[in-house]
Amino acid sequence: MPDGRMKGRVKGLLAGPPSDRLIPKQTAPSRPSPSDRMPELADPEAQRQALQVLTLAQRTADDHVAAAQRQAETIRADARTAAEQIVRDAQGHAEHARQETDLALSQARQTAEQIIDDAQAEADNVGHDAEKVLSDAQAMAAETINSAQAAAADLEREAKQQYEEAIGGLAEERAILQQQIDGLQQEIDALEQFDREYRTRLRVFMHGQLRALDEDAGSPPEDLQPQATTG
Repeated sequence: MPDGRMKGRVKGLLAGPPSDRLIPKQTAPSRPSPSDRMPELADPEAQRQALQVLTLAQRTADDHVAAAQRQAETIRADARTAAEQIVRDAQGHAEHARQETDLALSQARQTAEQIIDDAQAEADNVGHDAEKVLSDAQAMAAETINSAQAAAADLEREAKQQYEEAIGGLAEERAILQQQIDGLQQEIDALEQFDREYRTRLRVFMHGQLRALDEDAGSPPEDLQPQATTG
């Protein structure tokens, strides 16, 4: 029987004239029995019916409580099962994620080790190439220095030879020039001597002409006349 209809029936049985209603007794803190909750009725039949209704209501309430408890237990069991399944799934996902992480770390570690090995090999190759280049450069530098020293020695020899040739040629030219200078000096000395003699004769000639003009005489003596000279 539904709870609403049952409660309505209880209220109908308990309803009556105001003079017939009695104040129910105070209940104890413990769970009261149907007879304790039933008000005192004047009619024994009504009291019996009310007791049956209360008993039925109590039984129905107990059934509902038991059903609710069973449903709650079922819900708790389902929830526990679902939670355990979720935990298992989470553990499975975590284990899978851990395995994937371990795999990724292993692959990353292998990749890093391979990169390090390749880099080390490349560094070794570069080191060998650098040593070879350095050795070749040192050999080329030594060869260049030797060539430069040989070229410098050749240039020094050629410069000394040219200097000696130039000095020797200058000595010859100096001797030739000295001879020419000596010849010119002789010519200069001769010209100076001629100039002195010519001036002397010219002076004598001019003095004679002046004396002749002063004496108003004839031609001057022959020894005072100027004589032509050959140069």
